[in-house]
Amino acid sequence: MSHPALTVELDDATLADAELEITGRLMQASNATFLAELTTPAGKTSWVYKPVEGERPLWDFPHRTLGLREVAAYEVSRSGGFDCVPVTVYANGPLGPGSLQAWIDSEEDAVAELVDIVPSPKVPKEGWFSCVEGLGADDRPVSVIHADDPRLHTLAVFDVLINNADRKGGHILASQGHVFGCDHGISFHTDHKLRTLLWGWAGTELRPEDREAVAKAREEAPEQLELLLAEDEIAAFVRRADLLLNRGKLPRPRGQWPSIPWPPF
Repeated sequence: MSHPALTVELDDATLADAELEITGRLMQASNATFLAELTTPAGKTSWVYKPVEGERPLWDFPHRTLGLREVAAYEVSRSGGFDCVPVTVYANGPLGPGSLQAWIDSEEDAVAELVDIVPSPKVPKEGWFSCVEGLGADDRPVSVIHADDPRLHTLAVFDVLINNADRKGGHILASQGHVFGCDHGISFHTDHKLRTLLWGWAGTELRPEDREAVAKAREEAPEQLELLLAEDEIAAFVRRADLLLNRGKLPRPRGQWPSIPWPPF
């Protein structure tokens, strides 16, 4: 059964008659990010609102485009059947235009079963991958690990396809048995920018369902991306899809670009 955050309907006509009210701010976010309540004839729902005016300029991404990339990630997820991004639209809000994403009431215990930080000597021998090691607050070795979970595997394939530069542990959500990714504002660059914690399947063969999802997204998503991304970014997306399908394997980390986001959580 689909999660409500994948099935909520929010078209232009609904948005035109809706009222969006800011109810809080997510202070840990690097850009201005607000919790908002959307009132429509169908009732009230909670959303994450990221106005363009709150975007910090980045040296390697065009300014005022992060919200559009959030929506583009949803369109790829939807068109390919990855179903790993909550419904996300571009809308006018109290602080101007920006992205609006269905709120996920993430379950902390469920997320901890997917990604975690543990003392390095206690990394599980089965069912987990160790992706980065470092020192904890007490200067003892710790490891960031992720589960060998098919839902995370799907997210890893999706990240390669959209060239996600920021798959931190905190950008993985879990709710009602479903795993979501969020914060896709720095994706779809024309250069290789993939930074992720989900390297456990690097170099492994694509599953049949992966190939099907990539092929569907490659066929259907470009038309949806025309108003969201630049032409060369859409062309790069198609090339990544073709490369995935032709090689039939997930890539390995490349040396010329950091492969792990910082901080990892």
